[in-house]
Amino acid sequence: MNKNIKLAVAGAVLALSATAANAGIVIPAGDWTLDVGGIVNTYATWSKATNANYVGGGLTGTNTNTTNNMTTGLLPNYLSVSGTTRQNDLDVAFTISINPGSSTTSAGKQSSGQENRQAFLTFGDKSWGSVKVGKDLGIYASDAILNDMTLLGVGSGAGILAGNQTTLGRIGTGFMYADWKAQIAYTTPNMNGFQATVGLTQAWDQQSATAADGTTALSLATTKRGGASSAYEGKASYSFAANDVTGKIWVSGISQKVVSSVALDETVAYSADIGANVNAAGFGLTGYYYSGSGIGRTVQFADGYSLSGKQRDSDGGYVQATYTLPTKTKVGFSWGESNLDLGAGEAKSVLVKSNEMYTLGVYHPLTKHLNLVAEWDNVRSENQNGAKNTANTGSLGAILFF
Repeated sequence: MNKNIKLAVAGAVLALSATAANAGIVIPAGDWTLDVGGIVNTYATWSKATNANYVGGGLTGTNTNTTNNMTTGLLPNYLSVSGTTRQNDLDVAFTISINPGSSTTSAGKQSSGQENRQAFLTFGDKSWGSVKVGKDLGIYASDAILNDMTLLGVGSGAGILAGNQTTLGRIGTGFMYADWKAQIAYTTPNMNGFQATVGLTQAWDQQSATAADGTTALSLATTKRGGASSAYEGKASYSFAANDVTGKIWVSGISQKVVSSVALDETVAYSADIGANVNAAGFGLTGYYYSGSGIGRTVQFADGYSLSGKQRDSDGGYVQATYTLPTKTKVGFSWGESNLDLGAGEAKSVLVKSNEMYTLGVYHPLTKHLNLVAEWDNVRSENQNGAKNTANTGSLGAILFF
């Protein structure tokens, strides 16, 4: 199984201990060893929203009716091909993936929407580490999503699907989306459990800026891109095992220069996080927190700046507890919240102030590759004026790793 599928499964193992990171379909090919692997998943979802108020950037949807959808969950369907070889004292590898969804909302035609999340190469040696060049999961906040139990399920967003897309899991209700980025990154060798990664990643444009009346205007704060500036990301982690106790502690961060076409000044948008996971005797506990300025909400830089070009601060986090029953069924409960503050001098508005979600999940390994999943999610969104909306989603489906 290719490297990033292994990462996804490793995160999913925290929600379902019986899911094994087995290799996919391994094919010898001359100097290369090819590995074809992937994920297939689909869920039936039922969402009931109460949206009496407008919350710009809220995650409860826009209607007050029950919405039923058939969709992929937080993970898309994956078909990934990777290759590895040893040449000139270097371990060389590549990964390319295609990521079709499971949902279409138009009769008589199939959606053309598709994500292509990975196209990267790596080279290195266990003595000094490895270098990655290409498009892959971002560095900042990557451990937050890989330790989220909704990685195997749905989370929020099932009631607001637009065509062929994934749901949000806990993205925007406890952590920022790490996203899939063009990057050049260096990772150290594993040194008795300690490992670190630093990298240059593609700078993002501002996603949006919500005005006081709730409309979304073109952002007046735009990133310096191309030759002017890249984003800088890094993370460090320590994994440990003692008797029957295992765990991991991690920190990560991101910074990027932003120039405002209104104030005609340059600022640095940034965010940092810290998290930990501990497992013992069938119990698992995860805690996570992040804080930043100009980073925005849900996806990086969405509403990170006001219409006058002032930075908005944000923070959030989640806690998660799981337990594996004697039947190997894992049950889990989690809570998380993401908060967005107003910029300096900015008046209160219908812009989102917080997105909060409670999740109850049950994950049962029908086989070592196939898992049945049932979830309930309660999402609450509040705007800067104090008005609130809610949404409840139930989901039932299956996910297969190969």
